Amino acid sequence: MGKNRLEAFSDGVLAIIITIMVLELKVPHGGELSALLEMWPVLVAYILSFIYVGIYWNNHHNLFHAATSVSGGVLWANLHLLFWLSLIPVTTAWLGEHPNLAWPAALYGVVLLGSAFAYYLLTCALIARHGKQSKLARSLGRDIKGRISIVLYAAGVGSAFIYSALACAFYAGVAALWLVPDRRFEPAHAVEE
Repeated sequence: MGKNRLEAFSDGVLAIIITIMVLELKVPHGGELSALLEMWPVLVAYILSFIYVGIYWNNHHNLFHAATSVSGGVLWANLHLLFWLSLIPVTTAWLGEHPNLAWPAALYGVVLLGSAFAYYLLTCALIARHGKQSKLARSLGRDIKGRISIVLYAAGVGSAFIYSALACAFYAGVAALWLVPDRRFEPAHAVEE
């Protein structure tokens, strides 16, 4: 089974997610800079979520560049990932409106944790399709950053009930970890190009 339709569909869903997030941004109530500064929690939540969607888009692209085909299991695993990512706009809006409350910060983290776990399941489905000795499996390796991310997301969710800003610091820390380009797939790309 070819992978092109899966990639096109995923790209479209991710584009819609970003579109929904930007449409949630409201015009400041006033023409002074102070009106924009009053919106800082909403803007910070948007920026963090935009970065996350960008990270997933980038990693998804690299993952499927290394894949040669997909299966029904891969299609469902990809839909599972897209489900969690599709929840980012609503949790972003809730966190932006209530940055100091536990539940918005915790639920935002649950969505990030669900997305990370779904991405892990997607990589497992692709490895099952391609084999444990495949170029894709070798490129993924032990996925240390992915495992660290899941632990940090869980820590963020738990800390949301202590101090919501600490939870957001965990989430921002994971994003910073992934902003450094994932070089695991570069040798695989270089062989093909």
